[in-house]
Amino acid sequence: MKKMRANYPLAFKAKVALEAIKEEKTTSELASQYQVHPGQIRNWKAIASNGITELFIGKRQKAEQDKDELIEELYRQIGQLKVELYWLKKIWIGLADT
Repeated sequence: MKKMRANYPLAFKAKVALEAIKEEKTTSELASQYQVHPGQIRNWKAIASNGITELFIGKRQKAEQDKDELIEELYRQIGQLKVELYWLKKIWIGLADT
């Protein structure tokens, strides 16, 4: 019989990751305390450490990021419209020749 994967609440993951970041206890001690595999605690710690920088992104940087994403989307749409226009012109020329 297969063992079911455990789904931990986000608050629990954050709590364990924060304790791992503090490094007051070893990963093994935290694993035995919270009944979680040490590798999982290392993963949560890495995710928390990498994601913490996004908490300090200012409104201006967020606005620039959103603007860049919008520009990328618009360029993608322009490319799609160019392809469609080329295809329609090709069909129109083919119909005019007949």
